Amino acid sequence: DMSALPTEQASIEFCRALLAGPVPEEAITFCAYLLAERAAVWWAHECLSHLRDLLDGQDLELLMLVGDWVSEPDNPRHHAALSRAVAMPPTTPVAWIALAVIWRDGGLAADEAAMPVMRPFPAAHAVNAGILAGLARVALADRFSVLSAFVEMGIQTAEIEALRQSADA
Repeated sequence: DMSALPTEQASIEFCRALLAGPVPEEAITFCAYLLAERAAVWWAHECLSHLRDLLDGQDLELLMLVGDWVSEPDNPRHHAALSRAVAMPPTTPVAWIALAVIWRDGGLAADEAAMPVMRPFPAAHAVNAGILAGLARVALADRFSVLSAFVEMGIQTAEIEALRQSADA
């Protein structure tokens, strides 16, 4: 998903260097893989929530389902709703995020035959695809500022997750 080579920099520094580099979208990719899967899905949900005006009704409904899942990831009702929603191949930003949930949970579809014929990837792959698909809808003049805001949200999420993990240790 990325062409940038790893460095000795700390993760946050590396992410900011990617943002300032020749392919700033790689900072989105890095954040998607840096975050734990549930946190990555939440981050994607928050990013795409800022693009509501660029999403259609189906994506807005799906965004609500993803938000419900993040709040209660073990609720079977949310799994069933998301499984039905991703029965078709992802073609929209939020459909990718819903697919990340399904991939994260190992394809917990109510009807496994209804799942799209796709080899599951890491949830981060779908998170990355969803956020980048959303960014592609942003006017070119605004895209870098929106991308930068999304990366900063990803960095903040990573820092919060690191604090949470150190408190749990």
